[in-house]
Amino acid sequence: MSLTAPFSFQLYSARKYPPLNEQLQFLADLGYTNVEPYRQLFDDIGTLKADLEANGLSALTAHVGLHDLETNLDDVVAKVKDLGVQTVVAPAVPHGEREKDLAGWKAVGRQLEIIAEELSDKDLDFAWHNHAFEFVRLEDGSYPIEHILGDTLGWEVDVAWIACGNADPIEWMERYSGRVVAAHIKDLAPKGECADEDGWADVGQGTMDWPALWNAAVNAGAQIMIAEHDNPNDYKRFARRSIDAMKRLAENS
Repeated sequence: MSLTAPFSFQLYSARKYPPLNEQLQFLADLGYTNVEPYRQLFDDIGTLKADLEANGLSALTAHVGLHDLETNLDDVVAKVKDLGVQTVVAPAVPHGEREKDLAGWKAVGRQLEIIAEELSDKDLDFAWHNHAFEFVRLEDGSYPIEHILGDTLGWEVDVAWIACGNADPIEWMERYSGRVVAAHIKDLAPKGECADEDGWADVGQGTMDWPALWNAAVNAGAQIMIAEHDNPNDYKRFARRSIDAMKRLAENS
């Protein structure tokens, strides 16, 4: 299966290194063709759109918080459509709401089903982005991710966060094959390394078996591969190393 956007970049990775227009020019020069905006960038949608167009970049996915999706859906829809976004992605539940019982996660799943239906009515797809907490067993032996994704919700799989949850990313991607719409391509540093970057590594510089994981993501349906690092101390280094690794992965897949 050919990828729609094999070289995408989650702009949250560069949030500490403004200005945005310089980031986008740098990414485009490296060969990235798509980026994934996050919530704060929507405060000035006109500038974001102009900067994307000036650098020949698309934004096929975007992270939008659950609060905005629940309370400002019409505004969200107008902004993402203006950018050409095709899939709205909920990045997580708030930090203080990540420890729930079975009933709590089922309620989240129902909430997401409603949002998905509302976005579908407006010709937009909806997906969930995972962290590690979704892979902690609940009292009945199930996992939060099962109740979050339900029977139909799309999934932007964050492979490294699954590994952080002591789960097998390939097993989970195979289980939800056909519903994986995109993948966050990120890496984990060897134990004890990159402490100043919270233990994350540039793609291809860490411990993740990315040749196998890349193929598993594509086979599960991912069309967009998004480089991400939660806390790089040099986003340019991260972006450069990561696209070099992603190009090799794409060529050998």
